Amino acid sequence: MQKSAEPWNLAPQLEELRVQGLWRELRPLDESAGVIVRTGEREWINFSSNDYLGLAHSSEMQHALAKGIAKYGGGSGASRLVCGTHRAHAALEEALADFKGTEAALTFSSGFAVALGTIPALVGAGDTIILDKLCHASLVDAARLSGATIRVFPHNHLEKLERLLQTAQGRALVVTESIFSMDGDAAPLREMVELKARHGAWLLVDEAHAVGVLGPQGRGLAAELGVDQQVDLHMGTLSKAFGLSGGYLAASRQVVDLLIQRARSFIYTTAPPVHLAHALGSILEVIRSEQGTALRQRLHGHAQQMQQQLSEIGLAPVPVPAAILPVILGEASRAMDLSARLRESGFLIPCIRYPTVARGSARLRITLSACHSTAQIEGLGRALRGLL
Repeated sequence: MQKSAEPWNLAPQLEELRVQGLWRELRPLDESAGVIVRTGEREWINFSSNDYLGLAHSSEMQHALAKGIAKYGGGSGASRLVCGTHRAHAALEEALADFKGTEAALTFSSGFAVALGTIPALVGAGDTIILDKLCHASLVDAARLSGATIRVFPHNHLEKLERLLQTAQGRALVVTESIFSMDGDAAPLREMVELKARHGAWLLVDEAHAVGVLGPQGRGLAAELGVDQQVDLHMGTLSKAFGLSGGYLAASRQVVDLLIQRARSFIYTTAPPVHLAHALGSILEVIRSEQGTALRQRLHGHAQQMQQQLSEIGLAPVPVPAAILPVILGEASRAMDLSARLRESGFLIPCIRYPTVARGSARLRITLSACHSTAQIEGLGRALRGLL
């Protein structure tokens, strides 16, 4: 008897997403130049990119990529453990370890791949992973994949974290972001370092939105707070302030050696193109230089200006240390409507909805870049004032 194909009819699921206001679309851009993006005859000022230092389209980036392609060509040809590891990969990892103050570092094809490779390689059945409720989806998925017992504490709730540490079974791994991707606020890393040390746990800190943006030489929030040497696992991305793609895990030599043996998202994927590793090494030098310091100062000035603009129209978020300013509007329909109206006014700020954030907390997520001008920020403030 032939089975019905009806169970594979996805139309009802798709229609339900439309009804709930959760439908998503890919909107290709024809051109992106700094903070200006274009499609056809339309042009927008982009306030949604994570290119915090404006390096993605910089002359330094173009020169580094051109030099890398001329020297190494396109793809790497194989996984890192076959014949895909080139000298540029090793040099980048040595530079990242020096940057983060660790014994070693390992690069992955994406930040998501870092989480999926690292966490299941280090903990498993019989162990405990304790996550902040607002941790990125990659960290949550990696924890689920590990087979360890998962415990979640309310966002930045230190008392609950300590209670969970007291009852943790096996090895305990605490996982947090340093700057949270959707709220822009900071984790209390000093206190978390004290708690994990008191209970013999390890601490993984995802610095995706802080590396390049905060701390001496842009080394992140942990370095800014002076606790970077007490963090066991430093995770980060190379696709935000670095302006390219990829991710890294910086830690002890033993940890990195174990990841090379066990991290499936590292072992079973083709190595990132060698010219990207070469270019990332050059960009890291920029981030650590006086030029990088100047870009960070400009970025923080823009964030303060935008926060003032929001305050004047009653939309001020909680003060944030980095470059992410959420405007929480509640219902998804309201956030979608305001995003569409801003788009008509020449500003690109997609709305963030469930499941990325909790139901009832849909928002506009404004991100600043060192490439924005004061006039562009003032223009966005006027547009918001007029629309609201």
